[in-house]
Amino acid sequence: MEALFLYIAKSAGLIILFYCAYYFLLRKETFFTSNRWFLLTGLFTSLVLPLVVYTKIVLVNPDPISNLNLSNAVLNKNIENKTLEINWIYILLAVYCIGFLVLLIKFGADFYSLNSVLKGKKMQQQADFKFIDTNEKIAPFSYFEYIVYNSSMYTASELENIIEHEKVHSDQNHTIDILISRAFCMLFWFNPVIWFYKKAITQNLEFIADSEAAKKISDKKAYQYTLLKITTHESCVAITNHFYQSLIKKRIVMLNKNQSKKRNSWKYYVVVPVLAAFVLFFQVEVIAKEKQQNAKEVSGETKSVDVYKIKKNSTDADLKEIKEKLKANHDVDFEASEIKRNSDNDLISIKVNVTRGKQVAQSIQTANHAIKDFGVIIITEKDGNKSIGIQTSDEINDSKTAKDSKKATSKKQQTKINTNGNNNSNVSTKTNSNTNTNTSTTVTTNTDSNNSTVTRITTNDGESNIVISNSSKVNYTGKKLVIVDGVEMPSTFSFDDLKSEDIKSMNVFKGEMAADKFGEKGKNGVIVIETRK
Repeated sequence: MEALFLYIAKSAGLIILFYCAYYFLLRKETFFTSNRWFLLTGLFTSLVLPLVVYTKIVLVNPDPISNLNLSNAVLNKNIENKTLEINWIYILLAVYCIGFLVLLIKFGADFYSLNSVLKGKKMQQQADFKFIDTNEKIAPFSYFEYIVYNSSMYTASELENIIEHEKVHSDQNHTIDILISRAFCMLFWFNPVIWFYKKAITQNLEFIADSEAAKKISDKKAYQYTLLKITTHESCVAITNHFYQSLIKKRIVMLNKNQSKKRNSWKYYVVVPVLAAFVLFFQVEVIAKEKQQNAKEVSGETKSVDVYKIKKNSTDADLKEIKEKLKANHDVDFEASEIKRNSDNDLISIKVNVTRGKQVAQSIQTANHAIKDFGVIIITEKDGNKSIGIQTSDEINDSKTAKDSKKATSKKQQTKINTNGNNNSNVSTKTNSNTNTNTSTTVTTNTDSNNSTVTRITTNDGESNIVISNSSKVNYTGKKLVIVDGVEMPSTFSFDDLKSEDIKSMNVFKGEMAADKFGEKGKNGVIVIETRK
């Protein structure tokens, strides 16, 4: 809903831009036909350009601490703001719809009035024109190929001038311009400039008809007297090109004005840099995407990384095939339950349990719309050991490479991952969830019997990353900086002093990220631990 109102606001702004360009630079020029296309271009540009969005992706370094510590506060703030906005949006939408409906009814009444004038009248066909001589006291007008007038109200010479004028309207299809401007008035009725815009279009069409008709009439003064005489008629049909228009003085002035010099045509291009600035500032969507990280090992080498992808449109047969492959290839048990689908047969809910011996991985995906793609990941080392997990991503690599990406997911999606290791495993899991928005933040640290540590971080705005390390190669108590509950630990600190059940969360920083955040002390790596105090 917010996107709709943003689109309307952008369109209204572009209409104002084109109208100001016409009013201040072009309305006094005699480029009437060019002005016609300029004004129509302005309307269609305001309709299409706000839909054109250029996406720019900016790669940023992952920031686990910021995501974990601030996720709930940011989510709660967004929820409160959204609640207030929804109320105002529905009120504004109701007002907009009422205004649109009123104008639509008015348009229907005008069309009915026009139909009553044309219906049942005697018509005379000449070339591409259909002439109707009516007895009603209305101003002469044209509507597509129809030209309507009351011959009893004018002399022969006056009627000739009127018909020549209306022929120009009919021949150049000016009725289309009138209907387009009327439609935009209904769509953007709240924008006062659109009504001036419609008036500018109508007036410019009269300039065109006056200019072309005057070329075919020998007595230009007689034509101008005819203009003055028609001003006494007040009755006209709204959605037509009628001979009488207000501001007759301006029409006569433009009729007698010298032709504008061609070099003044530069004025049409003034809007180009403004449109470019509009696209640059309002139509470029910057998406922050965290740099991709591969599943890493400090010791040993990975033999293979297999990902079994579960898509939003995966069928029951697809899930059965995944189950069979996992069992046959890796001796992994796969169970999918709590499956729900929408009207498009896309998954909106699924619970996946994956087990291999005492290793357990679980993922619960729920959303009001189709879920994001995710998959079961099997990491096989050269010594034959296997680790299982859940990978949630929009870009799961099907080519068996070891890439894990972190990408924005829906705020209405819930992801909960519990990874249990092999024998004698220690598991620390932190999950912050908000039931109102179905979002969660999960950190799981698993140490198995082979002294291999698997840390998985899943945040509300991204997919989990897996980092596998071997404790024999990582000196946690030596050169690495260890911070527990915000306090820097001495070099003699040992993890044996902490019980796994007391660890609430653990984050590991390496390389440049560690040095940037913690200075010289963090150049060899930093471990940040939060306990359950």
